[in-house]
Amino acid sequence: MVSVGEDTGQVDTSTLVILGVLVGYAALIYNNLALLAHAVSQAWTHIDMLLKQRHDALPRLVETCKPCLGHEHEALEAVLHARNAVAEAGERGDMGALGEAEGRLRMSLERLFALAEACPELKADPSFQPLQTHISALTDSIADRRDFYNAAVSANNVGIEQFPDLLIARAFGFGPAQRLAFADTEKTGVDTKALFDA
Repeated sequence: MVSVGEDTGQVDTSTLVILGVLVGYAALIYNNLALLAHAVSQAWTHIDMLLKQRHDALPRLVETCKPCLGHEHEALEAVLHARNAVAEAGERGDMGALGEAEGRLRMSLERLFALAEACPELKADPSFQPLQTHISALTDSIADRRDFYNAAVSANNVGIEQFPDLLIARAFGFGPAQRLAFADTEKTGVDTKALFDA
């Protein structure tokens, strides 16, 4: 009878040790998944901040350009429409729509800047050059931060797909994040010759 009691005590202790190791391992996985999700959120916060700064600067740019480029109302309106589309997609967290709108905004800004090059009055305006430089710098920073964001998204998405991490991810609702890809129009550039030949 004593030996049976001792065996039961040993089984209970070893079961508790195994259970403790499993719980500890699950906690490590959970913490790692939480860090990956937080990295995605933090990377998005940096992009969102830059988008808002540029969003606030764009109406000033359009107003500065109006006296000289008022006849190019389509170019001015394209900047504001694309600006609003970027803001709406960002508020929804829709990375697909944001990437497309960002591509359109970049193209409309390139067109506006190309048109401004042909306007000596605008180039002489003391407020235009700093605005152009500021907006271009913000746009470049957004592209740089996109790379950090996409790296965080990739790490997160791989993390939640690996076994046994996927078990914890599913149990606690860790999901995939969406990459931010800019539209192909961003890569094509603006044909400045065509702008002035038209």
